Amino acid sequence: MAKEEKKAPKLRFNGYTNDWERKELNNILKINSGRDYKQLNSGNIPVYGTGGYMLSVNDKLSDTDAVGIGRKGTIDKPLYLKAPFWTVDTLFYCTSKENSDVKFIYLLFQIINWKRYDESTGVPSLSKNTISNIKTYVPKIKEQDHISKLFFSLDNTLQLHERKCEELALIKKALLQKLFPKNNEVAPEVRYKNFNDAWEQRRFKDISKLSQGLQIAISKRFTHPGDGKLFYITNEFLNPNSTVKYYIDSPTKNVIAEKTDILMTRTGNTGKVVTDVEGVYHNNFFKISYNSSKIDRWFLYYLLNSYPIQREILVRAGNSTIPDLNHNDFYGIKIYIPTIEEQIKIGTFLTKVDSLIALHQYKLKKLKQLKKFLLQNMFI
Repeated sequence: MAKEEKKAPKLRFNGYTNDWERKELNNILKINSGRDYKQLNSGNIPVYGTGGYMLSVNDKLSDTDAVGIGRKGTIDKPLYLKAPFWTVDTLFYCTSKENSDVKFIYLLFQIINWKRYDESTGVPSLSKNTISNIKTYVPKIKEQDHISKLFFSLDNTLQLHERKCEELALIKKALLQKLFPKNNEVAPEVRYKNFNDAWEQRRFKDISKLSQGLQIAISKRFTHPGDGKLFYITNEFLNPNSTVKYYIDSPTKNVIAEKTDILMTRTGNTGKVVTDVEGVYHNNFFKISYNSSKIDRWFLYYLLNSYPIQREILVRAGNSTIPDLNHNDFYGIKIYIPTIEEQIKIGTFLTKVDSLIALHQYKLKKLKQLKKFLLQNMFI
């Protein structure tokens, strides 16, 4: 009889050398069904569905922590359920047996490919038997505890940076409202010391000039850089989840944007503004040229992102299926601007806020990558 292969993860805490045991999930957990909550009154006990928290009621299904996994619908998003709680009938809640740690079970559930066990040809679904029979590897309870403490500490740090990103985004939104004039007002609510003059009324035609980008056939785009090829700035570039970058070969100079240029989408998701990016800009973009001795680049960038201007842009772009902003409609937008000295102070301050947001977003991204790496290497 062939000897069973020894199993252990690539990364382990010092002092742990025992092989992990291969077990069915029903050996380490108990699967419980959720129930309807509509007969209950309002209270302070949370009710969870496959999408997370729903509302609070006055009774509980469990007074011990558990892991939620979808019975129907969303079946691949495990939830850590802190007791007391109630779950609806589309969400199983799994409690641990004596030889297992519920927090470790939650981590195990994150590495299981749940869609592989989908039993339906329509709405995704799981059964108790299917979950019970899934086989996995688990260590002794003490090692489980060490692993779960590491990951839950990491999750706390992730949540901290997520909250900081959210809070800073709200602060930036408030600043954009306070540092630029509201409709029909000639000065903002908040100003730097020693700046008291009313802002001057202008229109975009007085301070800027638009040029339109280039539309390239898909066959002329490249997915890799090279000699003579420049980054092609398309609408996809504005999607934070996009991973594909396009390049084109030997573009004409009139459609190349420098880092100091400001680009704005004119059609589709009209009004999205970018700067500090080099490349060939697509036909869906306007390049906004300006006199840097009279208009500060960063002030103009944030002015374009301020609520009154964004609203006016969207109104002028129309409410058809595909909004489209033309040159004259943009040129006609009324704006208020201060002296170049005050512009520079406002623009510099807001760039510092954006840099702080970017720092926390970068840390958050790296922490998520670290967690993914650890899940891949501390489990079998």
